[in-house]
Amino acid sequence: IVTKELFDLVQAQIKSNVLRIENKEFAFTKMMFCGLCGSGISADEKFKKLKNGGVARYVYYGCTKARGVDCKCGYTEEKEVIKQFNELIDKINLNEIEVKEKIKADVERFSKLQKFLLGTKEKIDIPNIDVRGYAKYVLKEGSDIEKRELLGCLKSRICLAQKKVSLEK
Repeated sequence: IVTKELFDLVQAQIKSNVLRIENKEFAFTKMMFCGLCGSGISADEKFKKLKNGGVARYVYYGCTKARGVDCKCGYTEEKEVIKQFNELIDKINLNEIEVKEKIKADVERFSKLQKFLLGTKEKIDIPNIDVRGYAKYVLKEGSDIEKRELLGCLKSRICLAQKKVSLEK
């Protein structure tokens, strides 16, 4: 019914899909908890084929339902989570000293790169650091690791409930 070659090809494809899924890390996993049942928040990615032949990637965050099987938390798209974080930045109690140290390290790293590549010896000086502006930039343009580091500087726990991001009081 099915040739040996086709069977082996399908088995190889199944194994490669399983490995790809198991090793995936997302920006906000292990950083939030469900506001309804207290479980952790996990992420899942979906791909959609576009008419032009491209592929769109979507990441959704939702309750793991570890503490409440019937939790009605729902799923929230990553773009919406980032948008809500940007709205909360001005209200969030950040550990500004920790964020400033991160910015300082980034500037020093950039300065070393500039010296290495261009041979310049100018030092970059930043007298006034807009910590909240930097946080918004990282949420919009930063890598998953940078986003995780930034959220690690929060003094409150992050809660996701009814598709809304909030801080634990």
